[in-house]
Amino acid sequence: MPAPEFNILIIGQNGRLGVEAALFAASLRRNSPGWKGRLIVAEPEPKGAWQGVNTRIPDPVRDVLAAHGAELLPFTATHFGRDYPYGNKIEALSLLPADRPFMFFDSDTLIIGELAALALDFSRPSASMRRSATWPEPPLYGPGYTQIWKSLYERFGLDFAASLDRSQPDEHWERYLYFNAGWFLGADAQEFGRRFAEYALAIRDAPGDELACQSLDPWLDQIALPLVIHALGGGRPGAELDGLDGDVSCHYRNLSLLYARESDAAVALIEDLAADPQIAPLLAGDEAAQRLIFGGEGRQHIRPMFQAENPQPAEQAIRHRLRKQGLWFR
Repeated sequence: MPAPEFNILIIGQNGRLGVEAALFAASLRRNSPGWKGRLIVAEPEPKGAWQGVNTRIPDPVRDVLAAHGAELLPFTATHFGRDYPYGNKIEALSLLPADRPFMFFDSDTLIIGELAALALDFSRPSASMRRSATWPEPPLYGPGYTQIWKSLYERFGLDFAASLDRSQPDEHWERYLYFNAGWFLGADAQEFGRRFAEYALAIRDAPGDELACQSLDPWLDQIALPLVIHALGGGRPGAELDGLDGDVSCHYRNLSLLYARESDAAVALIEDLAADPQIAPLLAGDEAAQRLIFGGEGRQHIRPMFQAENPQPAEQAIRHRLRKQGLWFR
């Protein structure tokens, strides 16, 4: 069955995020004509937790977003802001209506296929499984994965045992519910956002003994997200969502990584979008775009470095090799 009508939320603000939001909107309109919901670009106001920062999306970027049907809605960050920019996705959920299903995407994502063709079950929240063993990092003498994650579930009154993937061995990181926050979906953005903020703030403000040795930045959103999804009756995505992080969406992160590891379709799409007369001026001051896309270094140098490698190197190894060649851009 095709997905019901749903809203999409992304973040946009001055700088790289605004341009990425414009690329997202253009890719969505080009490749997902069957999707009929609202595309909402949440723009943090330069006040509250973003006080003193110019967060306003420049007019040329706003024009491109509007031309592709995006609605720009402001919000005031009160909890995270400049101290933890990833918290934008948590606080911006308050912009969405409670009575309409939603999907959040990180702005550094391209839509390369038809979202409306996915069999999305919004009553069972889920999120991206394109992740690695980034958190936690259990110390040599403990606590281990089980003790760390169990402490979080018990803290919020959740069933830890029900969250486990018992096909994975004890103390292996994939046994525990863990997502990349690059996309997530649910039935009620207001309830999702309320729990997301509650859990993230509680963890940030009082980590507890089990998390005493753990870094929370930049991982806080990915620590709280599985707890939210589990609390709302969701879990790991099923095969029906394989197109996300596949042939429907691509969370490329940055242009260097896109050329190093993403599909030919994603590479062709970013180059086609960059050639659009509306979008090309937005990339004029971007060194990565000028060298990798317009200068051809992405195809000529980065692509051949990694295309023949199977399995693909870990991201840290990719970054190291690109830095050595002067081809790593944030």
